[in-house]
Amino acid sequence: MDPCIEDFALIGDEQTAALVGRDGSVDWLCLPRFDSPACFARLLGDDGNGHWRIAPKDADSPCTRRAYRRDTLVLDTEWDTPEGSVRVTDLMPQRDRAPDVVRIVEGLSGRVTVRSTLRLRFDYGSVVPWMRRIDGHRVAVAGPDSVWLRSEPEVRAWGEDFATHAEFTVAEGEKVAFVLTWHPSHEPRPALVDPYEALRSSVHDWRAWASRCRYDGPYRDAVVRSLITLKALTHAPTGGIVAAPTTSLPEEMGGVRNWDYRYCWLRDSTLTLGALLASGYQEEAEAWRNWLLRAVAGDPADLQIMYGIGGERRLPETELAWLSGFAGSEPVRTGNEAVGQLQLDVYGEVMDSLALARSSGLPSRRHMWAIQVALMDWLRHHWRQPDEGLWEMRGGRRQFVHSKVMVWVAADRAVRALESDPQLEGDLDGWRAMRDEVHREVCEKGYDAERNTFTQSYGSAELDAALLLIPRVGFLPYDDPRVTGTIEAVRAELDHNGFLRRYGTGGTAADGLPGGEGVFLVCSFWLADALHATGRTKEARQLFERLVGLANDVGLLSEEYDPAAGRQLGNFPQAFSHIGLVNTALALFREEKAG
Repeated sequence: MDPCIEDFALIGDEQTAALVGRDGSVDWLCLPRFDSPACFARLLGDDGNGHWRIAPKDADSPCTRRAYRRDTLVLDTEWDTPEGSVRVTDLMPQRDRAPDVVRIVEGLSGRVTVRSTLRLRFDYGSVVPWMRRIDGHRVAVAGPDSVWLRSEPEVRAWGEDFATHAEFTVAEGEKVAFVLTWHPSHEPRPALVDPYEALRSSVHDWRAWASRCRYDGPYRDAVVRSLITLKALTHAPTGGIVAAPTTSLPEEMGGVRNWDYRYCWLRDSTLTLGALLASGYQEEAEAWRNWLLRAVAGDPADLQIMYGIGGERRLPETELAWLSGFAGSEPVRTGNEAVGQLQLDVYGEVMDSLALARSSGLPSRRHMWAIQVALMDWLRHHWRQPDEGLWEMRGGRRQFVHSKVMVWVAADRAVRALESDPQLEGDLDGWRAMRDEVHREVCEKGYDAERNTFTQSYGSAELDAALLLIPRVGFLPYDDPRVTGTIEAVRAELDHNGFLRRYGTGGTAADGLPGGEGVFLVCSFWLADALHATGRTKEARQLFERLVGLANDVGLLSEEYDPAAGRQLGNFPQAFSHIGLVNTALALFREEKAG
């Protein structure tokens, strides 16, 4: 049977993350950063591409049950066997210098024999390391990478078939802890981590962080799980938030729509900032705002749609031919060619994010307004160009309506900033004129009067779920007939089993790619927001409940969903989907108490 994306759970240390399957196997881990080459890549290949499984010996079936410890990123996976029950607790503690994976095996009843199989493969499963024993450790070295494995207490281990195996028995109350530590191969071994202290402090720290959440309405557990996921996708040293910790999980099983999402997209910035601020996480919001300022600094003509987690600009796209892909979905890609696209909407996203930061009381930065002025000066002379649009179309540039609406947002936020703060310098009259011109053009060229709907691009018949954001950003009010008409048209034409596609696909679509994709989850959250804002709160809540129900057993959402097959699609877990869940919950239930 094909693997399922929803079979996985996330652990991480805010600098990288691992995916753990129901079978007790860590099938994806990039070290030392989110965007580093994977040392476990079975997720996109097979056993030979690297994994680490701990489970009862001869256990061929998935676990009996699993769950995160309340309000943490600590995962408990349990098996009931004829001999007894056993638990494996997985976590990645907050790192000092080196990243660690801690796996604690605990007997719950009876006596259970457990097998650990560690198959390290550096550089996305392509490099078999040299293994040796040093001071009770198994040490793997290949090029720049070194991984040390130890157990407490030490258990019998041996090498076989280019893997490290261990086998031991645990009775009720007995524990065996494994610690896997990465560090550069030219450096001395880092200090040892106490696995039990790491567990205690991780549980304490995550629960202290989760307790800061201001939201106390219905579905609080889902909201907190989404916020914990966003925190886990944050690169703590820089404040950047990756779209997902994975690459090439398919948007269509067996298809080619497989992309690397281990980077930071500007398109997510305003919605991310809003979710963090509204939920009570000002420190994280400020770190994200500061990352944004560093990333976009420079020539406005060079503004990119995405950056590396440190603000890196070059993300060359490469195909890894030795990996067969998730469920045979090829190619597997690293890097992202879309980094070179022109997407005019990102100028609006940046201006809107910085306006939100200012209005929310985040501390200002001296150069912040100068960056915005430079962005506006460039945009004023180039906004009429066609672009690739929000969804990173690879079928040629067009005059996308959403892009133009976000150009309007950029001008509007610049005007509002000058109107609210006379000390700021800028071309108030010129930006007002630009705002009015963009608004007029969109309403004339991007609106289909016969169908009473805005369209995906000027003169086209296609629709786009991003049109639901028109009232959200203030371009038109929710009660404008053109807005209500657009909501109805998008809902009718992009519907798939009650959820929304982001745009129409089929055959070789306007996006320039063959095949199709699932429903795009954040778009359905946008629809719920629009229904609520237009007085259809009951329908909005029903849709929200269905969306929350798509999360897997540990509360995680991918990018897309296949309603026909009933399975998740796309990179996982997806920040944009969890941001949508948080923002929609806040919109629907902010004034209600959980109960």
